[in-house]
Amino acid sequence: MGKIDENKKKKKETLFNSAYDLFITKGINSTAISDIVEKAGVAKGTFYLYFKDKYDIRNKLIAHKTHELFHEAKIALDHAPEPITGLDEQLIFIINHIIDTLVLNTPLLNFISKNLVMGALRSVLLTGEHSDTDFFELFLDMVHQDSYEYEDIEVMLFTIVELAGSAGYNSILYKEPLPIEQYKPFLYRSVRLIIDSHRVKN
Repeated sequence: MGKIDENKKKKKETLFNSAYDLFITKGINSTAISDIVEKAGVAKGTFYLYFKDKYDIRNKLIAHKTHELFHEAKIALDHAPEPITGLDEQLIFIINHIIDTLVLNTPLLNFISKNLVMGALRSVLLTGEHSDTDFFELFLDMVHQDSYEYEDIEVMLFTIVELAGSAGYNSILYKEPLPIEQYKPFLYRSVRLIIDSHRVKN
């Protein structure tokens, strides 16, 4: 990456960080673009090089933050003390890592809330927000490396992330239907059942 590209990346990251801080403290409705650029220390024109309006930066920020969550979980998976094999165990490890991260960061959980599916699986298509790693492709690699064959893979992954995102949100914030640590065994049992239902039976 050249120096110009590096500077652009830094400016965009600064705008992301500034917008995120303002969105979680003031709310998106009370945040103006002028607030974001002032906090970021850049000209207003710089904002429009990357984003159409504050709703565009919000959508791309959701994608950006979600990518970070999955990226950190995948790094943890790759560096687990013991190798974790099997699609079900790998996905549960990733989900568990993300849940534990969000338990400690409820402002982030509130921000991405139930947009997790959009952020994780379709962010590049919907928002144009690119990441170093496309986690949808990462999921597909995990599926193809598994010892089983699967059908309706996109539906399977969508259902798992939708379930984990919505149920985790309610369990962490509202302790419904149970506090998250008590709910995890039920959630992970459901994830295993979903995965098993998509396995091609010989």
